[in-house]
Amino acid sequence: MTWQKITQHLKTELSADLHSLWIQPLNCKRFDDEVVELCGPDRFFCSWIAEHYATQITGALAAHGKKNAKIVFSVSEGDLGPASSSLDATKQQPERQREQLCLPTINNAPTFCRTLNPRYVFDEFVVGSSNEIAYAACHALACGDKSLGQCLYISAGTGLGKSHLTHAVAHHILRANPRTRLNYLTAQQLTGDMVRSIQNRQMEAFKARYQGSDILLMEDMQSLTGRAKTQEELGSFLDILLESGKTVIFTGATPPRDIVALDPGVQSRLSCGLVTEISPPELETRVMIINQKAKHLRLTLSEELALLVAEQIKGDVRQLNSAVIGLKAKSNLRRLNPDREMVDEVIASLVGQHQQLTPEAIRDFIATQFKLNGTDLASKSRKRNLSFPRQVSMYFAKKYTVRGLDEIGKAFNRDHSTVVHSIRVITTAINEKTSIRGQMEILDEKFHSRFLNGV
Repeated sequence: MTWQKITQHLKTELSADLHSLWIQPLNCKRFDDEVVELCGPDRFFCSWIAEHYATQITGALAAHGKKNAKIVFSVSEGDLGPASSSLDATKQQPERQREQLCLPTINNAPTFCRTLNPRYVFDEFVVGSSNEIAYAACHALACGDKSLGQCLYISAGTGLGKSHLTHAVAHHILRANPRTRLNYLTAQQLTGDMVRSIQNRQMEAFKARYQGSDILLMEDMQSLTGRAKTQEELGSFLDILLESGKTVIFTGATPPRDIVALDPGVQSRLSCGLVTEISPPELETRVMIINQKAKHLRLTLSEELALLVAEQIKGDVRQLNSAVIGLKAKSNLRRLNPDREMVDEVIASLVGQHQQLTPEAIRDFIATQFKLNGTDLASKSRKRNLSFPRQVSMYFAKKYTVRGLDEIGKAFNRDHSTVVHSIRVITTAINEKTSIRGQMEILDEKFHSRFLNGV
């Protein structure tokens, strides 16, 4: 029996990307019935393996006759010295060596890369009709295929997978070429980096870092609102990167055209390539996400129960994952496979009553408060006595449902831009007009009494 056979066994349990990222870099220093000592490139790597993959490694060893072997993790010679699985090696090292550790695939070039989630790889991404264009574009750019263009902008609500895709791009590129000059950050982090550079009189180095990118990944572009200097610097970066054929990927909660107070030149650059949206996953995709998570957790979940969870949780992919984790916890605690009662408990704790709300139900309720009916608010009329209740309804629909902007707009025969405008109008009015704020508070109380308090 050798460590190579154990790694082959683990290939059947982990995706190719995860196996390549976390198992292949391990070297086996000792392999006998008492101890299996595995060496990783640094303390961070060993810590992550010990926390997230020790169970799989123990299972693989047991399956091949080494049930009693103790697993010990250490840092490879020539790195930071030995470190046990307790990973207290920092205390044993000179002060000069106590530096922040990176993932094993991140290079030492002058780049900025946020910490990557090891599970956010292409193999772990569930593709459906709601996200297939975004997935295909990211995968193509990660592989160096620019047939769809060199610039990509993905807009999506919270928990729909845009960060998963950008992490997957970074993983793929850095694994294939660790020396790639990759900058991956949020728009807010760019602002922070710029402010520090101005304070330290290092703007030339700041500009050189981003203008020299081979690939630029930037998230949360909606936070550019009100940041004129950041927009100016970003615009100059993009001119250089796009002219030199570099890859640029952006994500945001809204498309570039809907970012408030965005410089027209920056908006044009953000929109110069493919702009695509990830919408909430449809039922079939939600079922696939649930089944994948259950398989990863080794949870036995029937098709009927997976469908039940998918029907009840419709917006946020993170909630789907949380539901499966909750079922796994209850299943382990009760030592029973999940049943309908267990599923109902988990769903109730996650989503509550407001998950059942629809834009149409909210529209009809608000209409009655203004002595109107739902069809009035869905009409094409722009009269003040209809437009204001319509804007209020859209505001509440965004606040109390997980539906996307397009889906909310359909309830009023409007597009998503009208929903964005309505939310902005009501939000501004609440902040600036006492009478409107008081009216909205009264409506909010009535809304809670009707929908959220069981009355």
